[in-house]
Amino acid sequence: MAAAKGSEHSGHRERLRKRFIENGLDGFEDHQALELFLFYAIPRKDTNPLAHRLLERYRTICCVCDAPIDELQRDFGLSENAAALLKLLPEMSRLYNESRLQENNAIDLETLGDIVKQKFIGRTSEVVVLVLGDAKGKMVYFDVIAKGSVSSSDFPVRKIVELAIRHNAKIAFIAHNHPSGSALPSQTDLTTTKLIAQVLRNVGVRLLDHYIVADGDYISLRESNLM
Repeated sequence: MAAAKGSEHSGHRERLRKRFIENGLDGFEDHQALELFLFYAIPRKDTNPLAHRLLERYRTICCVCDAPIDELQRDFGLSENAAALLKLLPEMSRLYNESRLQENNAIDLETLGDIVKQKFIGRTSEVVVLVLGDAKGKMVYFDVIAKGSVSSSDFPVRKIVELAIRHNAKIAFIAHNHPSGSALPSQTDLTTTKLIAQVLRNVGVRLLDHYIVADGDYISLRESNLM
């Protein structure tokens, strides 16, 4: 009986894997996609019940991946390897999106906000992102420059200026996220934006926008006439 059950389980895995190879995740329910993903960290166990339990607790795959690693281990019996794989998913998604920029690094104001918000995939704490462009509007820098609150007194103004000078930038964009709130800018956000714009102006760089990201969406201060 055990052998038959194991054979049935193995056959189910193979069918699910083949279905993905042929059609991608189109038509997969969330628990099936999560079950398939967990195959690669839990090779000898039926991951279907685990996928259901995770989604019952966290509701979405996004929230499953954002769950604390120690909680995943403690409450669901995941190994460190399996929990780390879940945490790796949004990080790899972010790297995948960023790598596509290397093919065409021209800055387009109409699409830059959507590109920048990809940098915040999987972030559960506040980070600050800087984008720099040269005199021809080509992107010369795009990365996280700080982790922490923009309301703090050590907002990385000096680092922004140093990077702008180092990369011979002429235009700049900043972004930060509100992990547990709305994307609406606070008064501190507006004050900080004015300060950075003034400091950059002193070294010949124009700050063109400040994006505030929350819940997979963003607000552009430029588009909102708040610059």
